[in-house]
Amino acid sequence: MAKLTEEDVKQRLITPALVELAGWSRDQLFMEAITPGQVIVQGTRTRRGPIGKADYVLVGSKARKPLAVVEAKDQEHSVDAGLQQAMEYAVKLDAPFAYSSNGKGFVEHDFFTGVERELRLGDFPSEASLWKRFLRGKGLGARAAEVVAQPYYFDPYRNKEPRYYQRVAIDRTVEAIAKGNKRLLLVMATGTGKTFTAFQIIWRLLEAGAVKRVLYLADRNVLIDQTITGDFQPFGNRITKVGGRTLDSSYEVYTSLYHQLAGEEGNEPFRQFMPSFFDLVVVDECHRGSAREESLWRRVLDYFSDAVHLGLTATPKETKEVSNITYFGEPLYTYSLREGIEDGFLAPYKVLRVGLNIDLENWRPYQGQTDIDGLEIEDREYNVKDFDKNLIIDDRMQAVAKYVSSWLRKYGRDSKTIVFCVDIEHAERMRRALANENADMMTADWRYVMRITGDDETGKSQLDNFADPSELHPTVVTTSKLLTTGVDVRTIKLIVLESNIASMTEFKQIIGRGTRLAPEHGKNFFTIMDFRGSTRLFADPEFDGDPAVIINVPGPIISDDEIVVSPNWDPGEDEPTGEIPLPGPSGETQEVQTLTWLPDAEKDKKVRVQGVDVRLLNERVQYIDPKNGNLITESIRDFSRKSLRGRYSTLDAFLHAWTSAQRKSVLLEELENQGVLLEALREQAGEATAHIDDFDLILHVAFDRPPLTKRERIDRVKKGEYLHKFSSKCQQVLSALLDKYRDVGIGELEDTRVLNNDPFVQYGSPRVIAELFGGRTEYLAAVRELEDQLYAAA
Repeated sequence: MAKLTEEDVKQRLITPALVELAGWSRDQLFMEAITPGQVIVQGTRTRRGPIGKADYVLVGSKARKPLAVVEAKDQEHSVDAGLQQAMEYAVKLDAPFAYSSNGKGFVEHDFFTGVERELRLGDFPSEASLWKRFLRGKGLGARAAEVVAQPYYFDPYRNKEPRYYQRVAIDRTVEAIAKGNKRLLLVMATGTGKTFTAFQIIWRLLEAGAVKRVLYLADRNVLIDQTITGDFQPFGNRITKVGGRTLDSSYEVYTSLYHQLAGEEGNEPFRQFMPSFFDLVVVDECHRGSAREESLWRRVLDYFSDAVHLGLTATPKETKEVSNITYFGEPLYTYSLREGIEDGFLAPYKVLRVGLNIDLENWRPYQGQTDIDGLEIEDREYNVKDFDKNLIIDDRMQAVAKYVSSWLRKYGRDSKTIVFCVDIEHAERMRRALANENADMMTADWRYVMRITGDDETGKSQLDNFADPSELHPTVVTTSKLLTTGVDVRTIKLIVLESNIASMTEFKQIIGRGTRLAPEHGKNFFTIMDFRGSTRLFADPEFDGDPAVIINVPGPIISDDEIVVSPNWDPGEDEPTGEIPLPGPSGETQEVQTLTWLPDAEKDKKVRVQGVDVRLLNERVQYIDPKNGNLITESIRDFSRKSLRGRYSTLDAFLHAWTSAQRKSVLLEELENQGVLLEALREQAGEATAHIDDFDLILHVAFDRPPLTKRERIDRVKKGEYLHKFSSKCQQVLSALLDKYRDVGIGELEDTRVLNNDPFVQYGSPRVIAELFGGRTEYLAAVRELEDQLYAAA
């Protein structure tokens, strides 16, 4: 009797046991990919890693809640062989039960009790049984059960369903509210769909009658408008945007800027509502305001204190005086940037650290050196923290602009780029320097390089064009704080750090500008170009860990767009200048007021100097390690060598694995998944590796063997006896395959689809070509032997 494969076991034994015996319907058996696979970057090339897929995810019939994960194995394995794999997926999906089966029975793990038990094949639990156990384990009563069973909103025309992590966030929030919890926090990385998550939470709660009116707070008009016309669009005429001071009480969902709704103390617009009017208040980007008791959105929340308060953020603000966690409680769910990249839902990045001589060695004026005004420069060492804040070095500005422009010329001058600068003045000078370096592009369209900052209406009016993937201009944008958050530019390919970033919150928000994938526009990853050493924060455990309260002295709560000044801000903590829009008594319209502080004039004055020798000392490219999501800190060559030697301790071990591999391309793909960055090595080495095979590159990097070129390997095959044992036409086919190998690599030899292309079509169809060798099996054997001949001289 033939042995049953895993697929045989699933189709003949497990699926019938679930459907025919346990009563699950086939549309409750989710058997598709959960994650699309990590985007792995190597040089300028990307590919997807393995998809995340469980054999079966059993979902509830109403809310599609994942209740169980089943992992199947063939009958050569024990019945519990897949249990740990099932448990791993169950934890990821928040499913309370995990099962393993080899078609002879099941083993169950109950996450509520921790108990495991064996079941006969016909004793798998029904949906009703698992649902009852789920409700009991969660402590949900009859009314709460009705709420958590409320279906999601689904638009058949858009075919958009929540991703697995969004479902976890939504389900946990709905369950918590159904149980009576009042203060809730969700932490989700930028680009992972917080607004869509919020919509589904609100939709399910409204439809279930768990809440009747909802207030959605944000800190920028652009966020409110995007929300209403985007993810909240299905609410239709049930939603309104609060405007002016007249509030209409006939809607179910209200959106507002929190500082607009707060107004002036003692005359706040929100007081037109009764304190019990809202059942749920959602604070989007809750890190942007302040959890201080005297802050603007705290005044709104304190007034509606009986409502459920839900905070959404990518970066919780945690300082001595400000704690989102202290207010909202520990996050119900955290989905980090690292998880988003590893799952393949977010774009990965590579880091280009650029070291200019004066940045690395500091700069000191010579005795008596003067600035452009003829004033003697203070004799001390200046470093990157001084540059463009206290000291302007024109030559450094030109060096940065040249380097950025060189990158654009190499990788695409249509690459959407954000340059983060020290302040608005720095952003304007950088705009001018970049414009001069790209004068030809500025001639074609004056918007090629623009400054978009809070004080410039012309720049801000182009923000929608910058965010629109179909609009080419603006292409390169300089800014200070305005674009750190709340602006969705999916096609960003380059982020330039020309600002001294000390705040982890700000750093996360800036990195988040690039993490959205847009493969349809050629955006599969992005580059972070760091001139200031800010990417050191990647090594900080706080970068991607769970938020924790830290001790820090807070600065002013400022946004560069619709700016909110913290009521207890002492202007001595920082000294901003310029026009700052403050929330005024006129509702949504904000009056621009000029705030002036008069610190010591000499302290505030920037020194500007020219004629400084500025040179590039070093540059270093860093990639994400596919194995753990960390930035690789050693050289690409050393890292790849270590990864290879960790897998193959000797040359013979590698040669045996290579020779035994049925498909060399599959082995190479596995090595890339383990951190062997072959394309990155090629990009770093340049022309030196252009004509050598991946096989020779591995031998050279890992085992110090001198590489042979592909031409040298082909010549050795042609000079040998191998080809002469075939007919003339077969020799022509094999010679054409060798030419493909020379041009593209070993993958072309192994893929029979190559026979559909020139020059093979002159010999007939793939079937006719195979018949020249005696049939498909004989053709594949000939190709395999050809590979062996190519690599015989290792």
